[in-house]
Amino acid sequence: MKKLCVMAALLISGVLMSSTALADGADCVSCHQEANPGMYQQWLNSGHGKNDVGCIDCHEADAGDVDAYEHNGATIATLVTPKDCGKCHEQQAQETTDSYHAHAGEILESNDAYLAHAAGGHPIVIVGCESCHGAKIKIDETMANKLSPETWPNSGIGRLNPDGSKGACNACHSRHSFSKYQARQPENCGKCHLGPDHPQKEIFEESKHGIAYYGYKDRLNLDKDEWVVGKDYYEAPTCSTCHMSATANQAVTHDVGDRISWTLRPPISKYKDDAAKKRGAMQDVCLNCHQQGFVDGHYFQYDALVKLYNEKFAKPATDIIKMIKGKKLLENKAAFSNQIEWEYWELWHHEGRRARMGAAMMGPDYAWWHGIYDVAHNFYFKFIPEARHYDDAEVNAYIDNLFSTDPMHKWFNTNTADIKGAINSGEFQKIYSQLFTQDLK
Repeated sequence: MKKLCVMAALLISGVLMSSTALADGADCVSCHQEANPGMYQQWLNSGHGKNDVGCIDCHEADAGDVDAYEHNGATIATLVTPKDCGKCHEQQAQETTDSYHAHAGEILESNDAYLAHAAGGHPIVIVGCESCHGAKIKIDETMANKLSPETWPNSGIGRLNPDGSKGACNACHSRHSFSKYQARQPENCGKCHLGPDHPQKEIFEESKHGIAYYGYKDRLNLDKDEWVVGKDYYEAPTCSTCHMSATANQAVTHDVGDRISWTLRPPISKYKDDAAKKRGAMQDVCLNCHQQGFVDGHYFQYDALVKLYNEKFAKPATDIIKMIKGKKLLENKAAFSNQIEWEYWELWHHEGRRARMGAAMMGPDYAWWHGIYDVAHNFYFKFIPEARHYDDAEVNAYIDNLFSTDPMHKWFNTNTADIKGAINSGEFQKIYSQLFTQDLK
């Protein structure tokens, strides 16, 4: 009787459990409404619930699937993957598959993961690295849902799924609401895009964009089906505005790299393939709220900062660390068991990224105090002294030449009064004039 009452209520409200009936007249709702009322309400009030997309439509599995199991007369899988979502959302699934997000799980083979495993340990890899980047899901036949607790739960953006797909749509569209309203807010990105090595959330919050967002959040029409900047909202952007959402000239994209012209992740930044096209796509977003001169000025300053980081710090530091490793000067064999490896790592992976991302997103405090300030302090007073520690003639000669002939570094052994005089006269600034070149056409 209880089951029939639940179904009757759903039918009256216009919401159906699924297009697929379960064995013996059982249904998902009658159990989950009682056992998991929050989950049930999320689904009931979601776009799925309101459009008759039920549990089985997403969770149904083939008997041969490695994660399939029998559950109350139905063959299901707990894990819903981009391949499953793609049955209805084909374009979005393909764009996600082609994006940086879907490849985030490949970090499992990188130095980031090595460091977490070696210096930390396996538990921190699970709850730290893999919770953002995604785990390679393991199957455990002894578990009721066949998912190993080592890798489940996991909603990492680049999760490696048993069906061969990469990613987790619910990393951004949290289950079981799968809300556009939530996904469009910058807080939604903050689970992963924050902290010492990629503080995009914090940079956004200190930027004029973030200030405007928090001031006008209630005016952004975040719950509209169509959400076109300059038409449906105009007071402020969010992360998705710039990187994903529609303009009058562009459709929504789930490939978050479509509008990014520099890659700021590696030790030395470089322009991406099709950088001019990607920059044009981003500038199309900017021009909804800014004039062309404003946009050109931002990129002029941004490019110069990236080149400053590259030329003054990243390239010399990379040359030096390669020289030390190539000459087998490191005392300890294991990667990251030598101090200089940590100094180099933090110079580019933490401090250098903060500077570059701060400039990209108009966050001045992150560009300088959390960025180039820390880069410079590390380079001059940690990395270089540690490199000289090896007392190698070739390494020392490289450093001596850098400090005596490179105009960006000659200040280090120059009288303070002379430097201040050159700054006041404008001569010192000319050292960096070569960085203000527009080489992206």
